[in-house]
Amino acid sequence: MDVLDRRLVAALQVSPRASWGELGRAVGEHERTVARRLQRLIADGVVRVTAIYDDLRTGHGRPVHLHVQVRPGTVPEVAKALAGRADTRSVYALTGAADIGCELVAPTREDLHHILSSQVTGIDGVLQTQTQVVLHTFRTVAEWHAPFLTEREVAELRPGPLPESEPEPPPDEEGLTPLEQEIAELLAGDGRIAFTAVAERLDISVPTARRRVTSLIERRLLLPRAEVEPALLGLEVEAMLWLKARPHGLDRVGRQLAAHPDVRYCAATTGTHSLIVQVVAAHEAALYRFMTGVVGRYDEITDVDLTLITRAYKRGHLHKSGLLTLDHRWENTP
Repeated sequence: MDVLDRRLVAALQVSPRASWGELGRAVGEHERTVARRLQRLIADGVVRVTAIYDDLRTGHGRPVHLHVQVRPGTVPEVAKALAGRADTRSVYALTGAADIGCELVAPTREDLHHILSSQVTGIDGVLQTQTQVVLHTFRTVAEWHAPFLTEREVAELRPGPLPESEPEPPPDEEGLTPLEQEIAELLAGDGRIAFTAVAERLDISVPTARRRVTSLIERRLLLPRAEVEPALLGLEVEAMLWLKARPHGLDRVGRQLAAHPDVRYCAATTGTHSLIVQVVAAHEAALYRFMTGVVGRYDEITDVDLTLITRAYKRGHLHKSGLLTLDHRWENTP
């Protein structure tokens, strides 16, 4: 992708459902240019626009991160087996003590027990797993965008942040109505699906479709997302940081790290480390500066485990073929 492609993808990440005209006005490009370029990138599998759930509040389950150690030479087979499960959201090959990182969503604790005790360990090649349950998410990948836009351009595409005095949505399970679930599934398949198409598919009026889609997004039960491999944006280094933080500083550190433009994902978890942070950088020197200049300034952080992602097999329920993203409907569920 050239510079303009990357700027347009960043704009799409900021506002995945914006019209071509809205994207063009924000970045100063003609609507036809925006449409031609982004439609080509989507058709080629470089970019996929989808939507992800707030799994806890929608009742889908609790996100869990796994570190998986495998028998030498079996990483591709184990990773593909994990990626083929419908309950896994992301699967990566890693450097370090763990060979594979995996994020899955377990509907119940009983389901999680069976997944960990027999299903994952039953995959040929798996030697050992370590589990971290997500307690609180500070930033999802759907809220990150590539650093190619000015603050003005971002502000034009995205509504301003909520006032600090306004409380966050409660972490209680709200669940979705049957109609909301149907709408959410359509958006997960195509995050840019038009209101008219939603209305036609579900046999409802266009105003109802508009109102329900808008409600799901405004209540943050569903987060539209433009997925693209960071390497295609010139961000060649992707790291997973597992941080051990003192409890009194956990919330402050998590919030401040989540606001950094290099951070794609940040969450508090159970386990030996209390924070997981996914970082992207143009090269190793930039990652070093992030470690020393950003992570290093927090006295509350007492330990760091840094690993690199060498290949993604699945992100946000979307399967990968090298650097390309396959269609959302492609599955190989056992």
